Amino acid sequence: MIEINNLTTNQIDREFLEKVAKKVLMGENKKKLELSIVLVGQARIRKLNKKYRQNYRSTDVLSFSYDGSGDIVICLGEVKKNAKRYNSTFRKELAKVLIHGILHLLGYDHEKSEKAAKEMEEKQEHYLRKIYG
Repeated sequence: MIEINNLTTNQIDREFLEKVAKKVLMGENKKKLELSIVLVGQARIRKLNKKYRQNYRSTDVLSFSYDGSGDIVICLGEVKKNAKRYNSTFRKELAKVLIHGILHLLGYDHEKSEKAAKEMEEKQEHYLRKIYG
């Protein structure tokens, strides 16, 4: 089950988010994982980042894993900044951070080692290609 909570005033394509999440979960054989996707503003993600990672700054995505379920918190303001910074579209950057967050839930960790970072990046690119061709 995938639940989407938009705590911002921005309009979001929920079907697109579900499609991206399902593609990753199916590709990783985790169809039964219960996933909650929460869309927030910069102030809220800054508070969460400080509370759980002791880092008082905005970030684009945070992942929280529980037994058989997980929460992905995405900051739409940071996604917009990323799109501009990387000369990309908002939609593609949104897919990218969602994929990134799900991979974290599934145990991938780019901060563990160079090898782990490369593996996670390759997985992320693999799913982006599946979505965007």
